[in-house]
Amino acid sequence: MKKRSNKGFTLIELMIVVAIIGILAAIAIPKFADLISKSKEGATKGGLSAVRSSLQVYYGDNEGIFPSDTLTVLTDDGKYINEIPVAKLPGTGVGDSSDVTAYSSKTATAYLPTDIAATVGGWAYANDSSVNNSWGNFGVATTALDLKDISWTTY
Repeated sequence: MKKRSNKGFTLIELMIVVAIIGILAAIAIPKFADLISKSKEGATKGGLSAVRSSLQVYYGDNEGIFPSDTLTVLTDDGKYINEIPVAKLPGTGVGDSSDVTAYSSKTATAYLPTDIAATVGGWAYANDSSVNNSWGNFGVATTALDLKDISWTTY
């Protein structure tokens, strides 16, 4: 009589492997979710830089004058920028938006009016030349904090 060798894993071995996979998943999934939020913030900061650069090119092309609308002139023929990027603001409660809220001397009390920024999301743009200290400024329209606890209005 030959002894038969059993090949395969025991139930205990399989349970240990499943437990290890569960522990690794419990560690990895929160890190992955955090990376998604960081990538959204990075995309917003990149979009902010792209629009500011296109504003400076427009300013140079038009002899020191910024656009007086909600930046549609930048995207009309794609000369300056193809489209206004989406402001992705994870954890702020305002949602993702590419809308530009213009503010003028009537609403501007500082770099970014907090009454607009607190609820709107998207972008804010100073389109009024009478707002001398902030005319042409472009920023994120929320007073919420990013993942590093820095106000979006400071970028």
